[in-house]
Amino acid sequence: MSANGDAPSRSVASPVPPSTEGNGTSPQQKNRVVPTNTVTTKEAGTVRVRIVPNLPVDDVVRQLCINLRLKDHPAMYALRDENDELVTNDNLRKKVMAKANFKLVNSPAIEAAEIVEKLVLRDGKLGLALTSLRRYIREEQFADEFLQRDGLNELIGVIKVSHGNMLAYALTAMQNLMELDHGWDTLDDTFILKIVEILSSSQSLINVCRPATAILKKLVEASPAAAPTAHMASTSKGPPAPPPGSVYRYGFNAVFQQMRKDTRLLETVVDRLASADTTMALYSMMLINSLLANVTDAYWDEFTTAMERLNVRKAVIRLMSSHTIEDLTSCILDFQANMIRLTFRKKTTPVQPEIEESHNATLNYVWVSSKVSEEGEGENIVKWRKLGFDSEDLTEEFREVGTLGLYSLRHFVAKDPDYWAKIIQEQLSRPEERRCPIAKASNEVVDLLAEHWAIYAPGYSTSTTFQPFFLNFSKVHALATHFFLRMWNESGASRGDFPRLVALTRSQVKEALKRENERQWHEIEQDFLECEYRAVRDRQMRELEMEDDSMSKGPMRALRGKLYKESFEFVRQQRIHCLQEGAWFMNGIPIMSNISRDTIRRPSRPWRFMRLDNSLRYLHYVDSAVKFVVRKGLEDLPERIDASLVSEVATGTCMPFPSNLRDVDVAAGPSSPLAASPLSFSLLTAGGASLADQIAPDQSRWADWTDGLNMLRKDGGHVASQETEMFIQALTDIGLKIKLLDLTGEKIDIPTGLAAGPPPTNCDFFFSDLSYDTQA
Repeated sequence: MSANGDAPSRSVASPVPPSTEGNGTSPQQKNRVVPTNTVTTKEAGTVRVRIVPNLPVDDVVRQLCINLRLKDHPAMYALRDENDELVTNDNLRKKVMAKANFKLVNSPAIEAAEIVEKLVLRDGKLGLALTSLRRYIREEQFADEFLQRDGLNELIGVIKVSHGNMLAYALTAMQNLMELDHGWDTLDDTFILKIVEILSSSQSLINVCRPATAILKKLVEASPAAAPTAHMASTSKGPPAPPPGSVYRYGFNAVFQQMRKDTRLLETVVDRLASADTTMALYSMMLINSLLANVTDAYWDEFTTAMERLNVRKAVIRLMSSHTIEDLTSCILDFQANMIRLTFRKKTTPVQPEIEESHNATLNYVWVSSKVSEEGEGENIVKWRKLGFDSEDLTEEFREVGTLGLYSLRHFVAKDPDYWAKIIQEQLSRPEERRCPIAKASNEVVDLLAEHWAIYAPGYSTSTTFQPFFLNFSKVHALATHFFLRMWNESGASRGDFPRLVALTRSQVKEALKRENERQWHEIEQDFLECEYRAVRDRQMRELEMEDDSMSKGPMRALRGKLYKESFEFVRQQRIHCLQEGAWFMNGIPIMSNISRDTIRRPSRPWRFMRLDNSLRYLHYVDSAVKFVVRKGLEDLPERIDASLVSEVATGTCMPFPSNLRDVDVAAGPSSPLAASPLSFSLLTAGGASLADQIAPDQSRWADWTDGLNMLRKDGGHVASQETEMFIQALTDIGLKIKLLDLTGEKIDIPTGLAAGPPPTNCDFFFSDLSYDTQA
């Protein structure tokens, strides 16, 4: 047999008509010619063969060994393509029909045995072994053989004693192994602590920190609640314990318990957000988001307090103006969504000074800073009313704004304690009717800001742009509270004018914070501190002519929040339904600075159809030379992507092939770089690898898929398109107007609040699920 490319073709099996599924033709067409491929071996060189695509890979290898007269048993061999990707039953057909060039190489079992042996010896060949390991470990067949030979423990042993590049290779291999959903369920606290210590060290190299960060993120997300069957087997006591062998046995608690042993970790991770290496900043941002999205009640206060102390919000605000890659945009929007959840939880956490020591300490600080004395005794005591509350019951006073209102008030006081004492003394010197209830005003401002930033529910954020002022919530609150007090003084208001001042402040909040992603902080300060009462009042009157003032009342805001959650869930289901219907996309090229137009060639299969299965676990797809009618189900879609591996849905990341584009600027010259398509998106793993690079046919399809894929993610997500954002807002507005028709038609007055009636005399009652308009 000749070893050159001109050798005669050999048939691996009888040439039978192959199936047409996934071969780039329509289901009705049949390709009756078996393609010719090449196979390279050490013994026989390169030969041309015809491989029947329907055969199992084991049969193909066995017949190759027979035809090429190889001495070793066929189990010793495996097929790989020119890119060193293992050929399996799942991808054989695709590679054969694409006329790929194959190599007959050692089987995964042989490769795994050799690599494990080198890990045990840890000699001069260890570097080469780790280099091969981090590439092969992604393959399930190799990984199974590697694990059966106790390779995981040997790899962990290398991680514990290695440094520099050797440690980076070992960590990358571990990161790639953890992309599988099995095999790493035996990692213990010692290993987790080792990863924490690696990340905590300021001496660690960037190529070490990247995989270590991804490993810790994966462990945080591998909680019992995230297991594929958790939603079906969960009970009122929470998700069940993971079954033996499940990797979903770690989670936030397991990781944070080790993080507490090295207090440098969080500080180091936050510091790395300012790293000159953008990818390092990206990984750190992803870890922070994962921790925020998965924090449990057990460590909620401790963790969130630590994040506030480290001022992670300020670090992210700096990233907003300095980031250079699109991946960071997605991470920053995820961070905003996590902050919405955190803020909502604060807003709905009641203030209980009799139970929570931190609440009591905060209130005592506010009281002592006011430098006033309480009056009266027993039930007639006057203390908190001197600061502007309506009563002495602080749990009730903070009922609408929770601890968010409490800590916002504390920040306002702490910013200038002397000013706080001064304004309290000034108000107390006035007649009671003319006093500005400053503490009550503070809570109203918190409620207005929560309304402006749609902090209605712990769901996804609908903002598609950066919101730096939202991340500066306390500072904006202080500005708006100063504005409220100034408007009170300039207008000569009395206690009965309080609702009018609230409406005035709402108007100014809306005006000052519009287009916040385009404005500077000094502009916001100017809007709140230098505007004139008359100008604000005139603008508010014009706004009232165009909208119903009943919308600003408390019950209406609460109803809007409820409808907002319902609208969001409706849109979420609609987007996921679009994924299950499937769609055609153009395959794209990831943006790289050294690629120019004259180096790009059109692929043989430029189109891809993708569809999400009913389990919401896999994206099935087929690549094709032409579009064809895809049948229902998954029969026409032989390839698939594990949706659980998608950590980021990055947008604007790839460009089309020039021959596919009608809008390419010919005048720019053949060597000019191509720009990213605004309709492109990439599915990225925690390690930064791209699972798919697609370009949508239109804006609507792009919005459906980017937002739908984000809503599938375990660690939360964000809305990427203005189309989805506007859709949710429109549904909310329509629903609210429909609810109001019953009231406005009968001229029923909507109260500013709902007073609770007397308690029941016995327990023979139940709570009725009534909407706000019915209660009104």
